[in-house]
Amino acid sequence: MTRHTDPSSESTSDVRTLVDLEDVRGGVDALLAEHVTQLRGTLAAISPEADLLADAVERMLSGGKRLRAAFCWWSWRAHGGEPDGPDAAAVLRVGAALELFQAAALFHDDVMDDSDTRRGLPAAHRAFADLHVEQGLHGDAVRFGTSAAILLGDLALVASEQEFARALEPLPLARQQRARAVFDLMRTEVTVGQYLDVLAQSQPWGRDPAADERRAREVIRAKSARYSVEHPLSLGAALADADDDALATVRAVGLPLGEAFQLRDDVLGVFGDPATTGKPAGDDVREGKRTVLVARAARRARERGDAATGDLLGASLGDRTLDDAQVARVARAIRATGAVDEVERLIDDLAHEALSLLAEQPWPAPAADVLTRLARAAVDRRA
Repeated sequence: MTRHTDPSSESTSDVRTLVDLEDVRGGVDALLAEHVTQLRGTLAAISPEADLLADAVERMLSGGKRLRAAFCWWSWRAHGGEPDGPDAAAVLRVGAALELFQAAALFHDDVMDDSDTRRGLPAAHRAFADLHVEQGLHGDAVRFGTSAAILLGDLALVASEQEFARALEPLPLARQQRARAVFDLMRTEVTVGQYLDVLAQSQPWGRDPAADERRAREVIRAKSARYSVEHPLSLGAALADADDDALATVRAVGLPLGEAFQLRDDVLGVFGDPATTGKPAGDDVREGKRTVLVARAARRARERGDAATGDLLGASLGDRTLDDAQVARVARAIRATGAVDEVERLIDDLAHEALSLLAEQPWPAPAADVLTRLARAAVDRRA
């Protein structure tokens, strides 16, 4: 299989190195640290017992690649933004708003998926459930943890809106309106995408693999692809006062690239190295994620009359009691169907579509090169 990217090259696959360019990470991290400090003060004025919420927000914000903020920044640069110009601070603050929105989505997503870990640490609902037990509190520990995590997500949503509003304040009204339209659409789409994901998890699975894949890709586009890549690129262009044609172009780049980004996540969810991903191996199997990967494995098993593999997938997907050996067995079965190679080709095709369009753009240096490298890094990452 021909790859369009070079995962061995640090210049293209090291996301951290790319996000550090022009101190995007440093600027966004400083704003997030400032937010946590302000949050601690606000919570302390309400109750000293609320400080644990600030701790949890800080832990969530301390991880992450800052990839969305980087896509926003370098799209802004590609459309004429200058790093020493008056609007640079606003773009970094939009990056911080994107990271806070990501934190909110992860708090809520972990509850809905009943995930055990996040970035190598216990997920927030698990941590607060453990706290309930450790302190000998009354009532149900699981419900306490779930409630706390939902509220943490709400706090992060409030903070994201605050940061975004502050970012827009110094900008001309027309630019505010264009950026606001992108940001509001992004939040609506992710919320609907989360619902579609929950709905897909509730549907009968394995009877119609084509319908399973259609639903999986619908979820990918609404829940992940657009807000991971397309909308950050669109926000950067809007903040640079790009015209409608330019916005249409970045959307055309961002959607296939964002879909490839999520498909890579789905592969890592079954075959990723826990030391790199921060999640147990095969966690998506235990959580019962209805991905394109498992839909294709089920389809290929059915086409071959491989009832054993079909039964194994049906019995294992969503079984939280699976031990590592059982998960490894499922992973081998998925790979044996050829589904992994199929998804890798799909990732390749989507990445090629985005990269080809990127190559056609007359964007200035260094933005054009960095956006191309970020695109490759998003697809070739191992975490």
